Amino acid sequence: MSAKKVVPTAKKKPAKTKKAAVAKVKTEPDMLNGVADIRRFFYKNEIPLYFISATNFNMLGADEWIKGFKFICHIECFDGQHPNVFSPKEEIPHDEFTCIEDINNYLLQHPEVQDYLKSRKKGRTTGKAMFLMFDEKTEELAKKLGLEVMFPSAKMRTFMDNKVNTNRIAEKAGVPCVPYVLSPVTDFEHLNKISKSLGTDLVIQTPFGDSGHTTFFISNEEEFKKYEADIVKEKEVKVMKRINCKGSAIEACVTRHGTIVAPLMTELVGFKEMTPYKGGWCGNEIYPNAFTPELRKKATKYTQLFGDQLRKEGYKGYFELDFLIDQDNGEIYLGELNPRVTGASSITNHAVFALADAPLFVFHILEWMNVDYKLNVNALNARRSKQENIDGWSQLIIKHTEDTIEYVSEAPSSGIYKMFDNGHIQFDRMDTHRRAVETENEAFFLHISKQGDYIYEGADLGILVSRGRMMTNDFKLNARAKNWIKAIRSKYTTELVEDKRKHVALTGSLTK
Repeated sequence: MSAKKVVPTAKKKPAKTKKAAVAKVKTEPDMLNGVADIRRFFYKNEIPLYFISATNFNMLGADEWIKGFKFICHIECFDGQHPNVFSPKEEIPHDEFTCIEDINNYLLQHPEVQDYLKSRKKGRTTGKAMFLMFDEKTEELAKKLGLEVMFPSAKMRTFMDNKVNTNRIAEKAGVPCVPYVLSPVTDFEHLNKISKSLGTDLVIQTPFGDSGHTTFFISNEEEFKKYEADIVKEKEVKVMKRINCKGSAIEACVTRHGTIVAPLMTELVGFKEMTPYKGGWCGNEIYPNAFTPELRKKATKYTQLFGDQLRKEGYKGYFELDFLIDQDNGEIYLGELNPRVTGASSITNHAVFALADAPLFVFHILEWMNVDYKLNVNALNARRSKQENIDGWSQLIIKHTEDTIEYVSEAPSSGIYKMFDNGHIQFDRMDTHRRAVETENEAFFLHISKQGDYIYEGADLGILVSRGRMMTNDFKLNARAKNWIKAIRSKYTTELVEDKRKHVALTGSLTK
């Protein structure tokens, strides 16, 4: 309650005094009018905001846009040198981690994390949090701590993350998919029966996958037998016609005013130098005129249609779509949906078009900030589609590609590296921001696996980001990319662990 102002009796003006008191404690604006107001709102933010995950990779730079934004991470990628990353120092007893959700649930139960959240409370408000991945247990733990999860429910995200359901949403939205059937598969004969209209060269995806880990390319019974156990155990799988395609990705955000769409990016997929998985995502490029105007226009249109359908389904906020571009007929088809921030989010949110207005994550968080705002989404999308508002960047997700368990005895630090003419690299300087990279002879490296870790097939070693391209026009790794990958790998010293049953229960990517 506001304190009453004491004035002489003869001069009392109750109505005006009460009105003045109300105005004095009012802190939120009635309406934010456009991007400038939105940016100012977040620069003055007083609500504690968090990204809680294994690493801070997916939301790099958010703390530069939003006052009071902090990262709570299990892996300290910057070795204590990032001013806004909190990582508990002592490890408490826990079950083996099998996924990112396990890591996040561990963090929310950690006494150091709980004390950190309490120390930053504003009155009774603990704050709001984003997660890369979370489940119902995460929601329960967050609620106990007074944290609001800034995403639709885990139940809704799981439903939409299901690759089978993604196609059904696309059908409602009018977004074309590669010719497909949705069905259980009991054996190879049954597969041939249900996929007769698709031909014999097939791609099968199970409902949930991890960077290509559960995408299977099948053209004969021998190939089917190799993956049979993973396929037949599912109640339903997506069986697609195999097309001669190249991957692309696009990120967007469902808001109350429409769907904000970022430019289409190329995808790096299946390169054996970086990933053990044939269909595994391992990076992105963004650069002017990467696609024809017709393809860009179609991708933007389909993304808006899909986003509008997500809104009808009750979803709001950040999402990403993979599109497949048929190299034989030029058509573009929906590949899959990721209802969250992703591994491509860092490259989207640091490009020139994002810096000129605001990154997508700003509009995502705005939907949870209990404030009214106006935004011309069509004008925003038009600015982002202009090729002069796009600069050139590439990122490589470098994984352990061997079927071994190895102990890391030495690992490269995060920061800026410089490459010499002979292909060797040297650590140049510490920086937490990839935009500190000035030329194509420099790169920002974020280590995920560090000294003392055990790495397994598919484990993330780290992320390399540089200006310019890492692929040729026909979607092959260029010489510069190969040199950087080789040089980064040379900075890791590992020892083979003979007993593969020990040390590692976690499988898959921590970057998604």
